[in-house]
Amino acid sequence: CMAERLKEEILNREKMVDILAGPDAYRDLPRLLAVAESGQQAANVLLSLDETYADVMPVQTSASATSAFVSIMRGCDNMCSYCIVPFTRGRERSRPIASILEEVKKLSEQGLKEVTLLGQNVNSFRDNSEVQFNNAVPTNLSRGFTTNYKTKQGGLRFAHLLDQVSRVDPEMRIRFTSPHPKDFPDEVLQLIHERDNICKQIHLPAQSGSSRVLEAMRRGYSREAYVELVHHIRESIPGVSLSSDFIAGFCGETEEDHVQTVSLLREVQYNMGFLFAYSMRQKTRAYHRLKDDVPEEVKLRRLEELITIFREEATKANQTSVGCTQLVLVEGLSKRSATDLCGRNDGNLKVIFPDAEMEDVNNPGLRVRAQPGDYVLVKITSASSQTLRGHVLCRTTLRDSSAYC
Repeated sequence: CMAERLKEEILNREKMVDILAGPDAYRDLPRLLAVAESGQQAANVLLSLDETYADVMPVQTSASATSAFVSIMRGCDNMCSYCIVPFTRGRERSRPIASILEEVKKLSEQGLKEVTLLGQNVNSFRDNSEVQFNNAVPTNLSRGFTTNYKTKQGGLRFAHLLDQVSRVDPEMRIRFTSPHPKDFPDEVLQLIHERDNICKQIHLPAQSGSSRVLEAMRRGYSREAYVELVHHIRESIPGVSLSSDFIAGFCGETEEDHVQTVSLLREVQYNMGFLFAYSMRQKTRAYHRLKDDVPEEVKLRRLEELITIFREEATKANQTSVGCTQLVLVEGLSKRSATDLCGRNDGNLKVIFPDAEMEDVNNPGLRVRAQPGDYVLVKITSASSQTLRGHVLCRTTLRDSSAYC
């Protein structure tokens, strides 16, 4: 996004940049390169209403990769007051489902075991590339949530895409990020619950625990609606892992607002979290209409408090896994120990376990060592706010693991 946001500054102040290409200008790179080779600076940061690069298939360059990202939509229409994305990535537009499925099939054929569907607002996906998709069916939102734009009608929605992608390869895990809480209708939650290969992990960005601040942020929900959604998700998907984003020190945030965010962290008890101090961005609604009036030292203090509380609660949440057997997709050696392997469980938490011989469930009597891309069962023996540890039981498949987990 930086090329679009800081175009003049990058070109004129630094004098070190030859080419500036915005997120929708990649097809223009050959021309930009030609201009630069002639000794001139070249720039294209124009945003598009329809560019999705649907016909451009990424090349996998890592032979040992176990997972890949698949872009399914670009841009965002939510216009949250703090966010620069609509101005640097443009309006929402989605790739045709057929091109997404083609990419996922190729990744499966290459032996990858996990794909993450990507988008700035991934679960508002809406494929209206074919005339027959454009019916009058309205968008279903999470209960108690609203949009900052006129409700969209027609198109193939995220639940349809998730259903189709999960059918490509039953041995391939499916994740998605980053979603907006408003776009979790029951059909999406039901699908996550039903399909073994759709990970039982949901990123649910709250941003604040104060309804007053959420209104200033233009998030489209109250604290009460958010908490109700959390309860509904946990009822619909037993054992689901939740993560979230929080901003400390947004415009006008009082100490009472901060206390409410602290209490939300304690109430929900997230497994993972991404927490930041507020930083004003030009072009945003907050820049034009609100005042960045929380002192920097107060923002940092509040952020530290949120991080401390998050870690305490995440440790408690993750310790419920101790004694349980979990399916882990092996990624490779642990960065901290050459005798340990590292992988991720269904909830996307890192799991560390000794590199030891084990039985292969599908080949009784055969002793093997886990390789990147293998599914293994690990019995969890300890947990922290960010990592689980355990010992490996056996190598298995995603389909067979449900009998043990």
